[in-house]
Amino acid sequence: MSLTDWTAGAVDPGASDGSPSASDGPPSPEESHPVEVPGRPERLAGAEAVAYRTEFADPRDGGGRDGDERVTLELRGLFASARIWLNGDLLGEHDAYFVPARFEIEPAEQNELVVECRAPDSFGGAYATDRVPDERAVPGIWWDATLETHPETFVDDLSLTPRRTDDGAVIDAAIAVEAGEAVDDRISLSVRPQGFRGGGVMERAKVAAEPGERVTVSKTLELRDPAYWWPAGVGPQHTYAVRAKLGDSERVVETGLCDVRQSKDGNFLLVNGQRVHARGFSLLPTGDPTWDVERAANANANLVRAYGHVPPAGFYEAATDAGLLVWQDLPLAGPSEYDTDRATDLANTLSTAVERHPCIAAFGVHVDPTDHLASVGPARLARYKVRWRAWRAGFDATTAKEVADAFPDGTPVFPVSGAPGVDPDAAHVYPGWDYGDFGDAEWVLDKYDCDDTADRLGAVGGFGAGSLASPEGHDAAGFDADAHEAYVGDSAIGDGDDAESDVVAASQAYQTRVLKHVTETLRRRGAGVLTADALRDADAGAGMGVLAADGSEKAGYEAIAASLEPVQVVLDAYPEPGASRELTVINDTPEPVSGSVSWTAGDRTGGTDVTVDAFGRTTAGTMRVPDDAKSVETSFGRADGSVGNAYPL
Repeated sequence: MSLTDWTAGAVDPGASDGSPSASDGPPSPEESHPVEVPGRPERLAGAEAVAYRTEFADPRDGGGRDGDERVTLELRGLFASARIWLNGDLLGEHDAYFVPARFEIEPAEQNELVVECRAPDSFGGAYATDRVPDERAVPGIWWDATLETHPETFVDDLSLTPRRTDDGAVIDAAIAVEAGEAVDDRISLSVRPQGFRGGGVMERAKVAAEPGERVTVSKTLELRDPAYWWPAGVGPQHTYAVRAKLGDSERVVETGLCDVRQSKDGNFLLVNGQRVHARGFSLLPTGDPTWDVERAANANANLVRAYGHVPPAGFYEAATDAGLLVWQDLPLAGPSEYDTDRATDLANTLSTAVERHPCIAAFGVHVDPTDHLASVGPARLARYKVRWRAWRAGFDATTAKEVADAFPDGTPVFPVSGAPGVDPDAAHVYPGWDYGDFGDAEWVLDKYDCDDTADRLGAVGGFGAGSLASPEGHDAAGFDADAHEAYVGDSAIGDGDDAESDVVAASQAYQTRVLKHVTETLRRRGAGVLTADALRDADAGAGMGVLAADGSEKAGYEAIAASLEPVQVVLDAYPEPGASRELTVINDTPEPVSGSVSWTAGDRTGGTDVTVDAFGRTTAGTMRVPDDAKSVETSFGRADGSVGNAYPL
């Protein structure tokens, strides 16, 4: 049963070490109000600590007097550290919001539950930056609060670690059993394909425990002729359901088999041994992250990056179903100082929490540790300023690299992702927003590529420009109004409502140009991993997203969706009237493609036939943009259909 009837109020956060004495009892707010749980009460935005209170009756039939039922309390999404009291007694503490806080309780006939949630001193990640509004970072119970009843002996947890082997694949299962009485029995285990024909597995594992003991039983389940999970466009999304049953108690968990590595040169991801060009979006903490997954997939992404935060479990399940790879960051963003041991513990906890999801492709440790290239602007000496600031930037990545070692061996990890100048493992490049103009993308990439090899680009973890979703959006969190003024300015040409709509249209048109140029530049140069910043605004009114905070599309959404097509015709630079542009056909699929390239610019047209190798790029001639052209359109036609690309002027 869910606990939904709550009140909450701000309380004194107490000592900086996070814990007034437990003997003080649960905190009592001076003023409390009804709140929705799960949720983030906006009226408490900015509070450093919030106490939540609810009452509930004993959920067991007959109040548990027959002794045949046990009760567990589970709280999900406790942000960011918490203490929990039941009937005045401290149940425990919790400090990793992305794993459940779970307690066995002995409820009275009527019960009072108090949960104190505190803002993080460190490891707040994106929530501790100005990219996320205060309303999204309210200390609270974000995801769920439930009571479960169980028989006297029950399966409490089922953890799965799928892995490839030389002979196929196995699933390592760890089954936690709570024994209310002496147990000498066998757990039944089964593995069944979900939605496809394949071989299943039936096994049994011995369990022995004394009364009141918690034991964990380990069993390796071997799969004959395993079916693998693949990202969208490469193969099917096969998954398996694993069931553990002991008496009347059982747990069912889904998993999948997918092995992701970096190529030896670091250029690409190898998914189940197959080269994959990973392209997509960073996701900020917004509304429903499962909805964001769907919109990313619709925009031709095969990768999403959880920037500086950890989403709820439903996000990974949605990504698995949609065929999207996930780049998962630790909640560590900005110039934060942090304890290495604590960060290492979090890395272990995070990797364990998500290891069953086949979509996990990479981990990140520290995001944007410096902001040395911010606010250079479009000045004539922008390149000089970028070189100077990058040369002076200082950041010691030793700790981040130590933390990176805590993630599973072989899994791609980016210890540092940030601007050129700090030797990032994944680069964030913002020409046309932080510095210079978007035409400087080639210069930035040439100057600060990962090494001196021309075809070596590695991972690009962020690029793009912000835009308005409404005329009043300049103060939105995560939006650099000064950069917007420098690059877009006041573009209104009408009066009243027309003027307001012109400002928004000009803002989104500029964002579209930046995104298309940088995206297509990266793809032409063979970037193996790229994520545009970002899919959706975190705050109403404006942001780096191609979707507004309410989910409505900006102009950049359809534009970048075209730029992310696996096979596409792109230009070597954003077109301008009177200028010539070279056409390139990009093929990011593992098979060669043949077809017809065509283009239209004003009253001019042209085209040619080309064949492009697997993962290849082929030039398809040049074109000149007429002075009076309103747009340039390209297309690539094959027997099975065509794709188009448009450049509004």
